[in-house]
Amino acid sequence: MKIKLCSVMVDDQSKAERFYTEVLGFVKKNDIPMGEFRWLTVVSPELPDEVELALEPNANAAAKTFQAALFEQGIPANAFVVDDIRAEHARLVEKGVVFRSEPKEAGGVTVAMFEDTCGNLIQMYQV
Repeated sequence: MKIKLCSVMVDDQSKAERFYTEVLGFVKKNDIPMGEFRWLTVVSPELPDEVELALEPNANAAAKTFQAALFEQGIPANAFVVDDIRAEHARLVEKGVVFRSEPKEAGGVTVAMFEDTCGNLIQMYQV
């Protein structure tokens, strides 16, 4: 069994597409019209045939409540691994990304958390 697809709820797919590609550096893999919304996925440029991240429209009231609660409580919706967290933190700060926490050691890993502009907190970590 393998993980091939995971998702993150976003309040605006176009805004999410810009943030996840132009700011974070992911590459768009799928962009298929699905009525009012799109089947929109991004991948790491380093591993384009591995795990896809679906940028899911947050059109369900229950999902909106859940997303807002996670954000308010400071709980990340997803986590991404990086090779050099301090360099990545500096690169993202330069692009205007709002960080909730600076890189810090936490039980054998270094972590930092930022806002994705689409209603989520994202944690990045370095092992």
